[in-house]
Amino acid sequence: MTLRIRIDLGYDGTAFSGWAAQPQRRTVEGVLSAALTTLLRSPEPVRLVVAGRTDAGVHARGQVAHADVDPRVWEAVRGRSERPAEEVAATRLRGILPPDVGIRAVSRAPEGFDARFSALRRRYLYRLCDDPTRADPLRRHDTALVRGPLDVEAMSDAAGRLLGLHDFAAFCRRREGATTVRTLLAHEWSRAPDGTVEGTVVADAFCHSMVRALVGAVVPVGLGRFGRDVPADLLAAGVRDPRVRVMPAHGLSLEEVVYPPDAELSARADEARATRLMPG
Repeated sequence: MTLRIRIDLGYDGTAFSGWAAQPQRRTVEGVLSAALTTLLRSPEPVRLVVAGRTDAGVHARGQVAHADVDPRVWEAVRGRSERPAEEVAATRLRGILPPDVGIRAVSRAPEGFDARFSALRRRYLYRLCDDPTRADPLRRHDTALVRGPLDVEAMSDAAGRLLGLHDFAAFCRRREGATTVRTLLAHEWSRAPDGTVEGTVVADAFCHSMVRALVGAVVPVGLGRFGRDVPADLLAAGVRDPRVRVMPAHGLSLEEVVYPPDAELSARADEARATRLMPG
């Protein structure tokens, strides 16, 4: 019997080769697994399941992962402390992990919880600077630069035409056996108080490079190079278009992963595991 532990974390993706563990590369999964393995004194690396496998350079404030552990080993983490094992584990992990990974919380996952498949939606933020005189060198690792002023209203208009259940093959890197059908719940743009342009993208799930390709489709609208209907036309075409640039990874951050009530976690996981197809 195992105990499932939920880990809420964030990280600066600048020095990581993405989430997924890779030989000879520094990854978030590799660093977190090593820290958990040390914490639990495990003879084997602790395996993790994550809500969103971010690419190299992508950041996260609201990432969620889970790990299955031996309940007796988990309780031993407390040592002589009277605090719950989860609180002790969070404190000790913060001491083990490097400063570019932050642990927000460690908790016992409810029955049926799966960090990846139980999620209802993921929310990403993309930051752009379109005025070189206002470029903040302290934000260079999380803000992408574009040449020319952006029409934010036009970008939001074009982005809004992509909402709903669609096959997003035009904005995904295909993987054999994987579906590209997703439900885009929100895609909107606004100008922040510091003058940067921020895009919020929310979907039930994302396929590989989808968020950065969606951003790459609406930035030319903001620059006046595409009409407002072009991103929707690209979506309908269903194939990658060389005019769409996949935007730099460092401008992107996973902000939030939302889950249903505990009683609905298992059903949601079963639904998400099923291969999605377009109606009809």
